[in-house]
Amino acid sequence: MVNEKKWAVMTWEERREERFRRWLSPPDVKFVSAGAENAYKARVTRFIKAIKLEKPDRVPVLLPAGYLPASYAGYSLGQVMYDYDKLANAWLKFVHDFQPDSFDGPGLVYPGRVIEKIGHKLHHWPGHGLPDNAPIYQYVEGEYMKADEYDDFIQNPTDFWMRVFLPRTASAFEAFQYLAPFNLVLTNPLGYIASVSRPEVMKAFETLLDAAREIGKWREAVGKVSRHALEEGYASFSGGGMAGAPFDNLADVLRGTHGIVMDMYRQPDKVLETIDKMVPLVVKTAVKMAENSISPVISMPLHKGDKTFMSQKQFETFYWPGLRAVLMGLINEGLVPMPFAEGDYEPRLETIADLPRASVVWYFEHMDMAKAKNVLGDVSCIAGNVPASLLVTSTPQVVKEACRKLIEVCGPGGGYILTGGAGISKGNPDNLHAMMDAAKEYGVYT
Repeated sequence: MVNEKKWAVMTWEERREERFRRWLSPPDVKFVSAGAENAYKARVTRFIKAIKLEKPDRVPVLLPAGYLPASYAGYSLGQVMYDYDKLANAWLKFVHDFQPDSFDGPGLVYPGRVIEKIGHKLHHWPGHGLPDNAPIYQYVEGEYMKADEYDDFIQNPTDFWMRVFLPRTASAFEAFQYLAPFNLVLTNPLGYIASVSRPEVMKAFETLLDAAREIGKWREAVGKVSRHALEEGYASFSGGGMAGAPFDNLADVLRGTHGIVMDMYRQPDKVLETIDKMVPLVVKTAVKMAENSISPVISMPLHKGDKTFMSQKQFETFYWPGLRAVLMGLINEGLVPMPFAEGDYEPRLETIADLPRASVVWYFEHMDMAKAKNVLGDVSCIAGNVPASLLVTSTPQVVKEACRKLIEVCGPGGGYILTGGAGISKGNPDNLHAMMDAAKEYGVYT
């Protein structure tokens, strides 16, 4: 990357080109062969051109594999959560057998022993609240921030996270509530050290260190998979990091659905103030993650912005301003946000078009893709949206035909990425082969 002084005066387009160059020619990567290097560059170029609303050689594909590599290799999700060798073998087998345009590593497979050690309460997982053979996780929603705690969070998010949120969401860290506050008034470190000296707090930190050593083993396995895939010529597309809409950070993680609905009516100003507080934190975290990655694409799952959760007026008041501020913060750093519009975003199309041209990838779950192409086609790259139900239950012939129709509607002129409406964890693997076949047969630009 360029030095800080030069970076400071670059436009967002120049910063992005710098990140694209790094993506296209990753430093310190030894490809296994010249053929692997050429294949890698072809795959990355395909995505870059789609992002820039140009015509690549053909429509690129993001296989919506989710946790399917585990079952494809004959393992359950629970098994690969606890056996990192099986985890690595499963994901490498998948990439070798499917030869996708992009490779998503197993970074979203939680390390089972780590979340057991800390008494993680935010999810159920196979064998822990879910059947042993469950192919997914289940989020456990709750009001982890109470209705009268907005000011505590706004004044010091770090302190709230450490002394309030963690004790409520991980049983091993309940003693963190006894830590001295994280604030500038506490200028003498002895007071903080004294709070750590409580036996239950020391035990919590010992658990944290134990979990850190275990997660190091998991990270080594995940890194090994990603490194091997990269050296064999498979590009990471959405591996640049993760971010989200500040409203979702507040609604999903802190207040819960019931809590946030009440707050939108009872204390809307506090909701908006908290969202404003979150924007720079979300951007800073995502940028930091991206610095440790090769891909500049930031995944952004959006949960509560669709029409079934809030009205258009509420979207424009509570959701879009914070989300747009995060998007612009990432764009200005030369990153490529990829908001995944979960649910129905058709009423939002005109609103979300208000972004710099060719700066984001809008990924849709449920959408009339012809309308999306009409409204956004000259503004943003779009991706989607072969139904997950089709990929799980249907036949390769039906899937291939669905892909052909999407390519026919969304492909003209470039700026389209073929993918599923959502990731899958089970189903007929041949349906994913059908997606690749459709792009190669129907998605070629002449």
